[in-house]
Amino acid sequence: MRSRVEHVFADQKSQTGLFIRTVGITRATMRIGLANIVYNMRRFIFLERLSASA
Repeated sequence: MRSRVEHVFADQKSQTGLFIRTVGITRATMRIGLANIVYNMRRFIFLERLSASA
């Protein structure tokens, strides 16, 4: 389980520059949520291209 999650966080930190430095838990939650949406969209596009070429 740990190895499946850590690469996601590493990707978010390197690609989106995810560094939470906000005031309040609401803004931090929103920023993490947006980073998750971006990651999921990028992953979806990658998998769609992979299946289209196969």
